Amino acid sequence: MFPALRYSVCLMRQFLPTINVPTANDKQYQFISNMDENIDSVSFMHWGISKRMSWAESLEKVYTDDIIILHKGIIVYEKYFGELKPDGVHAAMSVSKTFTGTLGALLVAEGILDENKTAGEYVPELKNSAFGDATIRQILDMTTALQFSEDYSDPNAEVWTFTAAGNPLPKSQGYEGPTNYFEFLQTVKKNGTHGEVFGYKTVNTDAMGWIISRVTNKSIPELLSEKIWKPLGTNYDGYYQVDGAGIAFAGGGLSANLRDMAMFGEMIRNYGRFNNQQILPQAVIEDIKRGGNQKAFEKSVYNKLKN
Repeated sequence: MFPALRYSVCLMRQFLPTINVPTANDKQYQFISNMDENIDSVSFMHWGISKRMSWAESLEKVYTDDIIILHKGIIVYEKYFGELKPDGVHAAMSVSKTFTGTLGALLVAEGILDENKTAGEYVPELKNSAFGDATIRQILDMTTALQFSEDYSDPNAEVWTFTAAGNPLPKSQGYEGPTNYFEFLQTVKKNGTHGEVFGYKTVNTDAMGWIISRVTNKSIPELLSEKIWKPLGTNYDGYYQVDGAGIAFAGGGLSANLRDMAMFGEMIRNYGRFNNQQILPQAVIEDIKRGGNQKAFEKSVYNKLKN
């Protein structure tokens, strides 16, 4: 609960079991800084608020823990608040999905995954679930038709059953539900037709994490370190929260350092190239820039987000 939340999101490892995303041992990248002191005074109008606020005021308003702005690869703004320090790591929460999705897109580009094949073809345990006949592309784009509510204000939403399954702490007496993320994924029911409407549902990313781990025989933390974290030249180990079976929470469990995250962003901006090497094929970045299924997104509930 707030304000204790500001401590925990910077130190998740003190509360839950985790597994490392090892950083580079050599060729660690160092940014150049050229701070722009004028950014704090930039003002804007926020949705639903009639009074203008400055950039600096907005950071305080939303309890920002850390923020960095790059311009053409140079740090022009960087600040830390709350419990976070420059050498610390912060829970990425759902930004974790970005890394799982990128690994999935990379495996498609490498021909290891066929985006037109179904989850059930790669992970037979998912055949009888809603994911069984969903394609890799539909899972990556979150256009699956799932009976899964992510309304955290609803105590009966399926997301709470998912959360209970992934809780690494001992289950309560009499608990009979799934005991880890993979067990839960096998229980997800289908509701509608895949491929028609975008729906933001975390379980898509965890299903993709299972598929990725199955075809590579590597965990998400291991593969992220090998394919992205080490090549970037990151300076600090990241880590993932894991459930009671040691399965990484692919949809929201990553904690990482701010500058290391900025390296990933700069690599994406440069079409996969960073630290003097091509880390991701350009085809992966072009796929990301296309933005998934635009028609399916237009049918979703996110009417404030225009293409």
